[in-house]
Amino acid sequence: MESRVQKWGNSLAVRIPKPLASEVGLGEGAPVELRVSHGSLVITPAERPVYRLADLLAGVRRSNLHAEVSTGLREGEEVW
Repeated sequence: MESRVQKWGNSLAVRIPKPLASEVGLGEGAPVELRVSHGSLVITPAERPVYRLADLLAGVRRSNLHAEVSTGLREGEEVW
């Protein structure tokens, strides 16, 4: 399937036809990785990191711990 390179501001853009985007699970705003391989531009969906709560909490230290943040009074039917 062919597409065209078009000017977009100071950059260039390529439209990805919907059938191809769907086939690889891409939607609007999806992160992609760009690389050159053997003279060809290769676009692949970016791997999204999987975060585990235990790993995130292991990174909490006194040096990066912040004080409680007030978000104001509750609004509507929120339950605290």
